[in-house]
Amino acid sequence: MSLRRLVGIIHPRVAVMLHDLAMAALAWWIAKLLRYAVRPEDVVHFRWFEFPVVLLAQGLIFRWTGLYKGVWRFASLPDLWNILRATVVGSVAVWLLLSMFDRLEGVPRSMLLLYPVVLATVLGVPRLAYRYWKDSRLGIAGERSVRRVLILGADRAGEVLSRDLRRDGGYLVVGFLDDRPAMRGASINGHPVLGLFEQLPEITREAAVEMLLIALPNASVSEMRRVVALCDASGLPYRTIPRLEDVVAGRAQFNEIKEVAIEDLLGRDTVELDWTAIRETIGGRRVLVTGGGGSIGSELCRQVARLGAQSLVVVDHSEYNLYQITRELRANYPELLLEGVLASCGDSVLMRKVLAETQPQVVFHAAAYKHVPMLQGQLRAAFLNNVLGTRTMADLSRDAGVECFVLISTDKAVNPTSVMGACKRIAEIWCQNLNAHADTRYITVRFGNVLDSAGSVVPLFRQQIRAGGPVTVTHPEISRYFMTIPEACQLILQAASLGNGGEIFALDMGEPMKIRDLAEQMIRLAGKKPGSEIPIVYTGLRAGEKLFEELFHPLEQYSATTHAKIFLAQHRQVSWDLLQAMMHKAAEMVATDNDEELRRCVSGLLPSFRWSETAQPDNVVSIRRQENTGEK
Repeated sequence: MSLRRLVGIIHPRVAVMLHDLAMAALAWWIAKLLRYAVRPEDVVHFRWFEFPVVLLAQGLIFRWTGLYKGVWRFASLPDLWNILRATVVGSVAVWLLLSMFDRLEGVPRSMLLLYPVVLATVLGVPRLAYRYWKDSRLGIAGERSVRRVLILGADRAGEVLSRDLRRDGGYLVVGFLDDRPAMRGASINGHPVLGLFEQLPEITREAAVEMLLIALPNASVSEMRRVVALCDASGLPYRTIPRLEDVVAGRAQFNEIKEVAIEDLLGRDTVELDWTAIRETIGGRRVLVTGGGGSIGSELCRQVARLGAQSLVVVDHSEYNLYQITRELRANYPELLLEGVLASCGDSVLMRKVLAETQPQVVFHAAAYKHVPMLQGQLRAAFLNNVLGTRTMADLSRDAGVECFVLISTDKAVNPTSVMGACKRIAEIWCQNLNAHADTRYITVRFGNVLDSAGSVVPLFRQQIRAGGPVTVTHPEISRYFMTIPEACQLILQAASLGNGGEIFALDMGEPMKIRDLAEQMIRLAGKKPGSEIPIVYTGLRAGEKLFEELFHPLEQYSATTHAKIFLAQHRQVSWDLLQAMMHKAAEMVATDNDEELRRCVSGLLPSFRWSETAQPDNVVSIRRQENTGEK
C-alpha cells in the first residue's frame, strides 16, 4: 500500500493527534539532549518509563485543552495560545507523574523549563508553516481576491454548494458547521467540519472567515431563526440558499445564493397537504380566478396552472396586473387554455357572459379591497367591491352551474372593528347562507396577514429601512398572524378539496408575532441596528385597527378536519328572507350614495359591529368585549 493511500485512509484528526504525540516524545528527547549539551562529561540516558508517562500525560492534556478543535489550515493566535497552555500544564503533569513514579530519578530539574519551550516550538512551527503554504498556493498574497466563507450545514445542499463555489473561483470554503454528532471531524470535498453552530463566533475568528453561507433548505423556522441569530451576533455578512419548497415550485435555483429574507424567519414549518385530493379538484378542470392579478390571486393562478387545470380564466380590473400575470402564465404554461378578462367582478352583465362562455367548474373569488385604514373612510367603495361584488359572483356562479365557489376571506372578519373586516364578514354570511339554496358548494377560507403582499407591512418596512428610517409601528404590543403567499394559496386549494359547502376553513397558524419584533428583525437583516441606526417610531393605533386578530368567533364552534392543520368553523344561520331584504336595501343605498343609510344597513347585518373613526389602545379591550356578544 502506498504512503499516499495510507495517509488518505487515516482520519485528519487522528493524523494530527499522532503528530502531536510524536512531537511530545521528540520534544522530551531534544530537551534532555540540550540539558546534557552544557555538560559533555555526563552521559545521556533515558529510563524505560519516561516516554510512556510523557505520552499519556501530554495526550490527556492535549485533549483537555481542545487543541484538536483547531484546523492547521487556519492556525492563528488562538491556536498558539492553546499550544502554550497545553505545554505548560502538560509539563507540570509529567513532572508530577514522574515524581510519584520514581522521584525524578535521572530527570534533571531544568527539564521543567526546557521541555515546554521545545514542545511549543515543534507543535507551533508546523501549523504556521502549513497555513503559510496553503495561503501561498491559493494566491492570497495578491494574485487574486477570494472571500473566505464558512458553510452552515454539512448536508447534501452544503456539499453541492461547496463544489459550485470551487468552480466559481471567487470563494474559498474554509469548512462547515453542523450540529449532527455524526459529522464531527468529517471532511466534505476536502473541507473539514469544524464544529457546531454554537461555536460559530470562535471558529469565524480562528479561521479568518469573511462571509457565512447558510445551506439549510430543510431547516424548520425555529432552527433558521436560531442560526440567523448566531450569524447576526458574529457581525459578518451572511447569505442563504432557497428553501426546498421554493426550489420545487420553480421559484428559485437550488444553489442560488441570496440574502436571508424575512419570509425565511417568519413563515412557519411547511404544512403537509393532501396533494392527491387537490389535484383531483383542480387537475383537468375549468377554473376562474377573480382578482387574479393581485398578490394572492396571481400565486393562486400559478398553482392552478401547475396542477394541470384544463383552462384558466383570470379576471382583474387592473390592466397592468392582468397583463403581467397572463404574460407570465403563457410563457410558463403554453399548453394551458388561458383567457384574461379586464373587468370588475361587480359588473354583472359582463361576468354573466364570461361565466356562460367559459363554464368554469371552480371559482376562486380573490378580488377585494383590503387596506384597513384607507377603507375606514370609504364605506361605499368597500361595500360595493367586497360585499356586492362577492354577492354578484356568488349568485352568477349558482346560475351558471359552478360546482365549487371559494371565497377568500380574512381573520379581520372575526369580531370586526374595521369597515374592511365588517364587509368581508357580510360577504362570508351571504356565501354561507346561499349554500343552502344552491347546488354550488360555497366555501370560505380565512387566514392572517400575508408576507410581502402588495400594500402589506413588509414592503413598507423595507422601503422605510432603505430610506434610513424611521420605521413606523402603530403600537408596541400589536401582533399579527403571518403566512407566506404560497402557503395561503395552498390552504385555499386544500379547502376546495375538503369542503362540502357552507364551511369556514382556517389554518392552524401557530403563534402570532409582534409587529415590533418584525420591524427589528428586518432592520437587522438589512445590516443595521434597531433603535440606533434605524429608529422605530410608534404612531398609535389607526381607525378600525385591533391589537391582535382572531381566526374564529366565540360562537363559531370550530372542530378538526381530516387535515391536522386545518380547522372548521360551524357557521351561524341567518334568516334567508331577512338577509336578502337587507342586502337589497344596502345595494340601493350604494346606488344612491347614501352613506348614513348604508351604515344602518351594515349595523343591521352586523349588530355587534361598532363604528369607530379612531381607535385608541385603551379602548380595544372594551370593543372586543362588546363584540363577543355575537351576531343575531
